[in-house]
Amino acid sequence: MDGEKRMLLRYLHAQRAAVLAILEELGEPALTTPLLPSGWTPLGMVEHLGYAERYWFQEIVTGTAGLLAWPDDDHAPLTTPRSPDVVFAFYREQCRRSDEIFAATPLATPPAGRHPGPPEEEEVADLRGVVLHMIEETARHAGQLDVVRELLDGRTGLGPR
Repeated sequence: MDGEKRMLLRYLHAQRAAVLAILEELGEPALTTPLLPSGWTPLGMVEHLGYAERYWFQEIVTGTAGLLAWPDDDHAPLTTPRSPDVVFAFYREQCRRSDEIFAATPLATPPAGRHPGPPEEEEVADLRGVVLHMIEETARHAGQLDVVRELLDGRTGLGPR
């Protein structure tokens, strides 16, 4: 793996680790309780990030993704009826698959799938654009999770930076 790929992967791994560290040691009640008016839950956000990994690396980069073990429309947005064990395992598995695709694909490779909407909405000209998007998406949601963790128990700065 070349230097640029290693650097991008290091940043993506750091953001993923931040998400997991922020939520570490929280029990199911805290993970499934919405604290903000929009109604999302920390566990729902982790499931969302798993879907994002799956979508961008499997559907967009490779053009294929296997079937999910459950329907994606069985709950309100950014919530989940699934248990923490199931959701965290799903997230880790999607990250593992993303890493495999990333390792096997040159950065300049155009995506096999297409993100719907006007091209100016997302820069997905190649794998580089996909991984940059996922770094940004994961970091944004890690920040939201930081705020929720502080509201839950006052703890801050839990994720690696």
